[in-house]
Amino acid sequence: MKDTDYLTISARVRVWETRLLTAERRERMIDARTPEEALKVLTECGYPEPESAALPAVDRALTRGRQALFAELKKAVPEPGLVEVFQIKYDTHNAKVLLKAAAMGEDPGRLLMEGGRYDPHTLAQALADRDTEKLSPVFLDAYEQAKAVLADTGDPQRADLILDAACYAEMSIAAQKTGSGFLKGYVRLSVDAANLRALVRCLRAGAGQELKKAALLPGGDVPTTALLEVKGEDLPARYKNTPLEKAALLGAEAARPGEGSLTEMERACDNALVGYLAQARRIPFGEQPVVGYLCAREAEATTVRTILALRNAGLAGDAIRERLGESYV
Repeated sequence: MKDTDYLTISARVRVWETRLLTAERRERMIDARTPEEALKVLTECGYPEPESAALPAVDRALTRGRQALFAELKKAVPEPGLVEVFQIKYDTHNAKVLLKAAAMGEDPGRLLMEGGRYDPHTLAQALADRDTEKLSPVFLDAYEQAKAVLADTGDPQRADLILDAACYAEMSIAAQKTGSGFLKGYVRLSVDAANLRALVRCLRAGAGQELKKAALLPGGDVPTTALLEVKGEDLPARYKNTPLEKAALLGAEAARPGEGSLTEMERACDNALVGYLAQARRIPFGEQPVVGYLCAREAEATTVRTILALRNAGLAGDAIRERLGESYV
């Protein structure tokens, strides 16, 4: 991979970045007098206009925007794996939905999400057929394991953990194939953040070693073997001089039942990822601007949903701001 291969798409990304949800646009969305006024900001950011201000309609608009972005970038970048890293989580979500729907005899349709590597209905058929030509071995094996665990234990959480582990494993494999050190670093940090979140929740709930082992994922810069025996007060030392140092300090408080804030710790994890991605803003061309923009769009959709949901719940502007992480732009 040569950064000069990304000259054209990097220039396009810099133009697209001007339409991202900036801090000023977030404020306008929060302070808008009506839901319809808040949605004007969404169309300014390049999303199709929702049919209404209802959250399902907004979700459909965000989904259409995500699908269009993935399709356009996969055609424009020299290495489509850059985009696939961000599609894998939607396949994982759909696998979880299909698995639980089959176990409960329900229709999964309304919960399936577009945007993955596979169309949801194609994925459902391929999983049913155990199609090794359409699905990766890691993904298919994880689904079969999760299906067996759910049938044996009736515990959907354990089934989810198996699929989550496969999700990050596939992300790591896809990032390795691209040859992008920046993307590989992002995936490793994502694993570390996921492990910190999982460990704090396990400690807060008093979970045993078996659940910790199932919840912790390989592939980060902090080895899982170094986390299994960690107590809450040890977290700051374990993550010292890493991007997650602040999140670990908050995690040490949240790990004690009834103390600290899981929300603040998780927001600090998100901010650490934003801080890592901010490096892409200083690089004129290469795969880094593409990766940074993809992450920014994913975070943007989450922010939009959060703002609109909290507005609908009647929360004041300051209360909404407290729940938002840092902005990429």
